[in-house]
Amino acid sequence: MTALLTITDLTHTYGQLTALDGINLTLADGARHAIIGANGAGKTTLLGLVAGTIRPPSNGRIDLAGRDITRLNPTRRARAGIARTFQTAQLVDSASAADNLILAAWHHTGRRSQWGRARYRRLAARSRSFLAQLGLADCADRPAATLAHGQRRLLELGMALAGRPRLLLLDEPAAGLTPDAHQQLLTALRGLPTQVAVLLVDHHLSVVTALDATVTVLHDGRTVRTGPCSQVLADPAFRDAYLRTAPAVT
Repeated sequence: MTALLTITDLTHTYGQLTALDGINLTLADGARHAIIGANGAGKTTLLGLVAGTIRPPSNGRIDLAGRDITRLNPTRRARAGIARTFQTAQLVDSASAADNLILAAWHHTGRRSQWGRARYRRLAARSRSFLAQLGLADCADRPAATLAHGQRRLLELGMALAGRPRLLLLDEPAAGLTPDAHQQLLTALRGLPTQVAVLLVDHHLSVVTALDATVTVLHDGRTVRTGPCSQVLADPAFRDAYLRTAPAVT
């Protein structure tokens, strides 16, 4: 069976700095995989290379469902089934929460340029159902600019899912959240569609454990360990090295 995402010998440099050095990684449909490591380990560069916001790599290849996407731009990767969130939520602040979801879904349902009231009503009903699942039902008609930071992060997660992606890239989804918002996020992550593969970068180990992800540990751009979440996080050598620079499990 063809893997959904295959990363082969991926290397990337910035001038004299090697950010990634020979990374190999494979994700199946519906898999959960977390990339963790100290600041400067290469996590954000890896996610950017998969998303296409950084391209091309200095060396290596990225395949999605057997198709070489190494040089495709982010728009073409999105059409191929990749969605992502950012460290700072990317929303249309003047639009309501519901309309942000409608806009996100519009590009993936029917012809993007074709306007239709029935299509809008269908997506509007779906967006409100989505918001309820995310705990944002009361925010449906509020402008995105008025939402709290945690609500904005959840809304962006909903927007990423609105296009029904095959691969979801999560870039530090727990950054800056209050304890209550953090718990809301964990609930949302546990409820992600099982058919969607997830590639996560986050410093908060509680997010990694909520997804029960396979974990790859990066250090100075290289893979130092990959394995089941429970095994990697229980390794004293890993905890001694990593928890000095990252938030502990909450």
